[in-house]
Amino acid sequence: MPKTILATDLDGTFLGGSEAQRAALYAWIAQRRSEIVLIFVSGRGLDFMRQLARELPVQPDHVIGDVGTSVATGADFAPIPTLDRWLDAAWPSDASRQIDAIVGQHPTLQPQPHHGGRRRSYFYGRVEAAQVAASELQRLGFDTLMSDNQYFDVLPRGVRKGSTLLRTLAALGLPEHRTLVAGDTLNDLSMFQTGLTGVAVSNREAGLEQAIAPHGNVYRSAQPGAAGVLDALARFHQQGDFNGFISGHRLSQTAV
Repeated sequence: MPKTILATDLDGTFLGGSEAQRAALYAWIAQRRSEIVLIFVSGRGLDFMRQLARELPVQPDHVIGDVGTSVATGADFAPIPTLDRWLDAAWPSDASRQIDAIVGQHPTLQPQPHHGGRRRSYFYGRVEAAQVAASELQRLGFDTLMSDNQYFDVLPRGVRKGSTLLRTLAALGLPEHRTLVAGDTLNDLSMFQTGLTGVAVSNREAGLEQAIAPHGNVYRSAQPGAAGVLDALARFHQQGDFNGFISGHRLSQTAV
């Protein structure tokens, strides 16, 4: 059987659920490690994921960090030059100065203490004020992303988790039809919008639930976090390519 690629968010997803649920997912992957390509796709930075890889019983083969604005491969977290060139080209050299000039006019946006990649990240309080700032930043040529009712990211135009994942799969020669994506918040929406087979775990953000309503490629698991990932991963890996099956049944939790 061809390898299955699991491209998964971390917080609330791969790292979500109870200790027992996480242990079950990690053990399932470990038992089939030669059959699974594991990609972490997170808003977290590469330094966090390096530390996490040392602590988990299963390590990622590749990582996409900083909401899609950084990529690394292998145990040594080596760069992928073609992707680094694409990301650098999308992030102007004076991006921070331009963004600071706008954000400085919106005191309800507060910097997140740690972030890397080609992005700027904040916490937001008032939705209306954040939406005004987002419009101003978009007019400058940046993309913005609000998620989990608190996070506000300023990203290069056209760069999200989903777009970076597709480019990563292509660069590494990994098949899209064998890829399962998993997430729980709006910053995972772009992965589901790629058309790849996906699972939204039961603790998903209400905004994500609404946003994925039109997408027949997304399985709404009745299980939280790691249990929801395992719920879909075991089915996907056993069936092989069942994207058509998923799409045809709209993926209610009783459909498969």
